[in-house]
Amino acid sequence: MSETTQTEAPTITLDTISPELRQVIEFDQVPEQMYSMVTSIHEVSEEVVREAWNSLPASAQNILDNFEQFHALISVSQAFAGIEVMEEFPTLNLPQEMTEQDKEEYRAQLLDQVLHSCVK
Repeated sequence: MSETTQTEAPTITLDTISPELRQVIEFDQVPEQMYSMVTSIHEVSEEVVREAWNSLPASAQNILDNFEQFHALISVSQAFAGIEVMEEFPTLNLPQEMTEQDKEEYRAQLLDQVLHSCVK
């Protein structure tokens, strides 16, 4: 039999994240249980969010102090939107003829669309 080793995720505290992300988390009163999710989103989304930031006109960029604020706002909004979508998954009335794989692909596409719309 094989042994599986589970590695615990490092504990995320407000002291270990960027000041911009910390400010948004505190302002939006993000529950501590979501810190890991928010920071993960923040880490993996930087490239896509930067592309969106660079495509904004200067007048839109001037609303915020810098890219880091924009990135933090997007990360937190994606976390909340992602949770809302996943909470709705059980209530989706998908066609009975869809295979489990088709259903999973549909849910993944739906989640991707919602997360992408947060960047817009």
